[in-house]
Amino acid sequence: MRSLLIIVFLFFIGKFGLSQQLPVVTGWKDCRHYIERVREGKKNVFYTVDVKTGERVVYKPATKKLRATVNVENGNLVYVSEAGTRKTLTRTPADVKNPVLSPDGKWVAFTRANDLYAIELASGREIRYTNDGSDVIKNGYASWVYYEEILGRGSKYRSFWWSPDSRYIAFFRYDDSRVPEYPLYDVKGQHGRQEINRYPRAGDPNPEVKVGIVPVTGGSIVWSTFNSKDDQYFGMPFWRPDGSSLLVQWMPREQNNLKLYEIDLMTGEKSEIYNEEQATWVSWIESLYWVEDGFLMIRDFDGWEQIYLHNSDGTLKRKLTSGRNWGTEIVRVDEEKRQVYFISKGEISTRYDFYCVGLDGKKVRRLSFGEYSHKDILLSPDNRYFITRYDNYFTPTRLGLVNVKTGKVKVLGDAKDPNYDSTKVARKDILWMKTEEGFEIPAIVYWPAGMQEGERYPVDIHVYGGPNHGSVSDYWSARNSQQETKRIRVVLDHRGSGHCGKVGMNYMHRQLGKWEMHDYIAWVKLLRTYPNVDSTRVMISGGSYGGYITALALTYGAEYFQYGYAKYGVMDWMLYDSHYTERYMDRPQDNPEGYKAASVFTYLDRYQSCGPAMLRIVHGMMDDNVHMQNSMQLVDSLQQLNKKFELMLFPGERHGWLRKMQFTLDDMEDFKERYLKREDE
Repeated sequence: MRSLLIIVFLFFIGKFGLSQQLPVVTGWKDCRHYIERVREGKKNVFYTVDVKTGERVVYKPATKKLRATVNVENGNLVYVSEAGTRKTLTRTPADVKNPVLSPDGKWVAFTRANDLYAIELASGREIRYTNDGSDVIKNGYASWVYYEEILGRGSKYRSFWWSPDSRYIAFFRYDDSRVPEYPLYDVKGQHGRQEINRYPRAGDPNPEVKVGIVPVTGGSIVWSTFNSKDDQYFGMPFWRPDGSSLLVQWMPREQNNLKLYEIDLMTGEKSEIYNEEQATWVSWIESLYWVEDGFLMIRDFDGWEQIYLHNSDGTLKRKLTSGRNWGTEIVRVDEEKRQVYFISKGEISTRYDFYCVGLDGKKVRRLSFGEYSHKDILLSPDNRYFITRYDNYFTPTRLGLVNVKTGKVKVLGDAKDPNYDSTKVARKDILWMKTEEGFEIPAIVYWPAGMQEGERYPVDIHVYGGPNHGSVSDYWSARNSQQETKRIRVVLDHRGSGHCGKVGMNYMHRQLGKWEMHDYIAWVKLLRTYPNVDSTRVMISGGSYGGYITALALTYGAEYFQYGYAKYGVMDWMLYDSHYTERYMDRPQDNPEGYKAASVFTYLDRYQSCGPAMLRIVHGMMDDNVHMQNSMQLVDSLQQLNKKFELMLFPGERHGWLRKMQFTLDDMEDFKERYLKREDE
């Protein structure tokens, strides 16, 4: 997300001239010199810069040894060596997916037609490890719900993992036989095209999964001793650094208990080394950070994220951090000096800071400075200096070099244009609201430039709203300086957005929609106390979970929201996938009242389309994540109730499309112009 914001930032640099580009630092040459890239004419020129003297010397990086790669070209595998020579590994075009080189560079593993294979590069020998791949049996290629919710879209469905010593491949085998089918229809072409997905909705049967380990040279697969018939999930596995065993994450379908099992490579026997339970839900372990005396991981079971050191056998050695940490990421572990460097929102929930703590859990230090957000950290090889991009909502981004020992900061660059005049741009504020339960939640308000006393302006609200997905951050963006003259633009968060840690998120358990709307309505009530707010012209918009919240706002919250632009939203949690939905809501048969209370359809009688209100429903017709079925069922219900609405469909588009993004932005702007104008404008 932040990389996208950087692209937008650079766009506004050129368009509005509000900022200038910062120096581009690409890394460190050694402990005393960092490397800066400068565009000179049509060429990139590199310099090393001395951290003490500032002396700049032209730097010619040593010619890098090319990395060997393997690609799929016209259905075949093509290997490109470090020397640049090409070799076609397969000669028959087939459904080859996700080729991955072994760590030692001697093998390439891949899937073909849902079976797992490898090719020995030296000999060209191909080994087939599985033989039962089909439309419903998938070896090393993920079932949809695992791809979307557990392994992530970045996996590209890959569900196999090399051991660090290149001797074994671990993989998941999925059986989708009992998972219901859902058809997607592409209207393009003379006859159209139908695509069938195996998609488990809330309460549906999930894929049955087996965990397999196979020697790279072939032979019998060792299956772990889990019972694949159990209603369970498996998370991303981790190999021990020496490849001696595999650690597998396991949860029951309820997702309130996480166990980490160690799998014996010879027998498949499992032994539990970590067990975590929570009353609501437990999140997967995203990463293990291996150290000589065990491993580090980040967990939130005390209500906030903390770093824990575990012994190699999984037993807890010590807790390293405390406090209201969130968004925590480990940057580096220095085992020699026994230090852990990490970023976290430890000071305030809208900003990142940079810290270090001893592996003994002592001497936590904040290394960053000021009331700025510090997330992009480049730490020197000896940990004596770091380079940070830092900013806040009111201060354009700067690049700073920091001495870790003294805290002294040297400014390397400032994005603020010399002609930038903050008095000539629209006023903006970060507001904080305290709930009855004591939670403090932020919002961003962009006031219209030239706002006139006594004049009321429409409110344009943007939300996402999903658990642990905050929209309010205290960092600089060129959008901060847009001169919107006719609307009050607001970005809102709620208690479950992450600002209040897992403590706030737990309120959402078994009742999605309830506390989000409670807090959003409280925000509107607060905004109404400002004299320039026109409470009769309040618009809300969002996509995905934000589309759900938008539709809920115009139904459940119809007294406070008159206009909505709902993009590809879930309209009833019975229609969304099992893993995501049940994490928060449990199964429908175990929480029927919660599902009813969370459904947009429950509140359609409140929708005020007969008065000054309008909902625009927007969806991609090939959305494989939030199916268009959600919007179509809402359309059908509104028609039966004789309620007016607007509809925009995008043929062939998936979830959160980008190809027609500009059209979407223009369409949404047109919607705002039509409905947020006063009659006399």
